[in-house]
Amino acid sequence: MNNKSYSGEKLYKVFIYLVLILLAVSILVPVAWVFMASVKQNAEFYGNPWTLPASFHWQNFVEAWTTAKMGSYMLNSVYVTALALVILLVVALPASYCLSRFKFRGVKFLNGAFMAGLFINVNYIVVPIFLMLRDGDVWIKKTFGSTFLQNNLTILALVYAATALPFTIYLLSGYFATLPHDFEEAAYIDGAGYHKTMFQIIFPMAKPSIVTVILFNFLSFWNEYIISMTLMNSAKGPKTLPVGLLNLMQAQQSAANYGPMYAGLVLVMLPTLILYICVQKNLTKGMTVGGLKG
Repeated sequence: MNNKSYSGEKLYKVFIYLVLILLAVSILVPVAWVFMASVKQNAEFYGNPWTLPASFHWQNFVEAWTTAKMGSYMLNSVYVTALALVILLVVALPASYCLSRFKFRGVKFLNGAFMAGLFINVNYIVVPIFLMLRDGDVWIKKTFGSTFLQNNLTILALVYAATALPFTIYLLSGYFATLPHDFEEAAYIDGAGYHKTMFQIIFPMAKPSIVTVILFNFLSFWNEYIISMTLMNSAKGPKTLPVGLLNLMQAQQSAANYGPMYAGLVLVMLPTLILYICVQKNLTKGMTVGGLKG
């Protein structure tokens, strides 16, 4: 009986490993292929797509960065993503701490409202957001003679941060709720106030969860397309990287010039891969420790 149990467990482990290997291959092979295609010359795309490049044609990245304005689009995305993360953390961290550690009138309503926000797909409310900003611009133009809310990277970052609040507060509140109150009580006895306790005691302890929030929201903001395409609708206005990448793909496909197109894809993927490699350990810790009660 024990031998059968051992054999069954061994077969199960082999099956799990095979599934994991297949999943890894299904992800790594397309990514590796894009990197390989980004340094090929255009003539090499008409042969076997799996052949290695004859030489590294770095000119594809130069064309994507300068001619297709991917450099400008990347700077826009860096600004929007960084500003959105700063706004989000400044609002979400104190809010999550208060909602999870203090009891006051209206706390249940606020928690319920943020929980309800988790079930609202942001893509479904893009049109109302656009109409609200458009009407605001109409009033601003009548009053001050110029528009402000649309085609504005700062406003786009603010919209990103606002739409990410429910998930962020939900995740951080769950983590803060697992921390023992003994740390705060000891800090209060030593004379620390609420703000000092929050910033010097609780937030450093929540570093894994904060890193997880930063990574998830970075990926969401960096790769977001629909909101950016809707709110940044001017032909000559600023564009973020996903919108610029679509324009590049359409232009290069019509010109049958594939090298710069794949180079643009690499420029979009590279920051996310680097960030994931840097915070991988903290990300895993933040995803697992939040489920522990202590």
